[in-house]
Amino acid sequence: MAFTYISAGLLILALLLTQGSILVKAKVPAVIVFGDSSVDTGNNNVIATVLKSNFHPYGRDFEGGRPTGRFCNGRVPPDFISEAFGLKPTIPAYLDPAYNISDFASGVCFASAGTGYDIVTSSVLNVIPLLKELEYFQDYQNKLRAYVGEAKAKEVITEALYIVSLGTNDFLENYYIFPQRRAHLSPTQFQDFLIGLAENFLRKLYNLGARKFSLTGLPPMGCLPLERTTNFPGHHDCVEEYNNVALEFNGKLSSLAIRLNRELPGIRILDAEAFKIFDQIIRKPDAYGFEVVEKACCATGTYEMSYLCSQRSPFTCEDASKYVFWDAFHPTEKTNKIISDYVTPLLLANFA
Repeated sequence: MAFTYISAGLLILALLLTQGSILVKAKVPAVIVFGDSSVDTGNNNVIATVLKSNFHPYGRDFEGGRPTGRFCNGRVPPDFISEAFGLKPTIPAYLDPAYNISDFASGVCFASAGTGYDIVTSSVLNVIPLLKELEYFQDYQNKLRAYVGEAKAKEVITEALYIVSLGTNDFLENYYIFPQRRAHLSPTQFQDFLIGLAENFLRKLYNLGARKFSLTGLPPMGCLPLERTTNFPGHHDCVEEYNNVALEFNGKLSSLAIRLNRELPGIRILDAEAFKIFDQIIRKPDAYGFEVVEKACCATGTYEMSYLCSQRSPFTCEDASKYVFWDAFHPTEKTNKIISDYVTPLLLANFA
């Protein structure tokens, strides 16, 4: 797999240089988000990293055509989930100076593009480590108590839905590129290492009052446009080794959720598994109204993301709704909506 290590490494080096919404009356008071670029709504805008997306053409299909820091042409899954619960249609980033605690009381995002369970992952592109996201959550709790009072803040924290979505970067920006973990851990051992970190994180959130969780595993990461572009021996098909690792990891994450549901009183962790629907979209794109799956909409669609996905590129597509992927790593708003609509009924059935 050396070809993938090299190409992904070059990308990091370059960076360093359909259906209607399901709506109900809100029965959770807030949606609170932790994770990576799959759910980041703009926290990376204000930190010292090159992994940003607060410029065009990102956000061109967002309300007002505004780039917000979401790695998408529009909204990301937590936005759709929040709206489905009868809350606001977009979740603000905690570090965005345009918002304050009055905005965050009903939904807030602590996620940071490029992060992972492993602290080594977040150091690759100097983004927010997962435990730092947890520190921001504690700061948020203090502000919430001051804003709505102790009793109401406790209710919000206990009854909120917590979306946790990360892990892809641990493999594609860390394990399969740099030797630090790979020299000592097999892919299976690295999965187990990450599951231990995930358990530690979930227990910490539980101890801080969180009870309702939507836990998302890995996507078919071997089918991301970058991985297909660099899969020369496989004639630019999906890298099935990576997809198999994702499935194995997701199985372990599901088992972790089952165990914690058994061990921790009052907790409810739902396995919001999105691999299946995402894989179906990739394998049969025409069934979902897509025309292009191998390449992304932005620039050449083969390797670009962040600053490489530039408004100056003459190759960016005109209609992102025809594409499964927006950039070489991230789905379009249409794909996000389909995936959200797949997961949302499970969340509503358990938490609404």
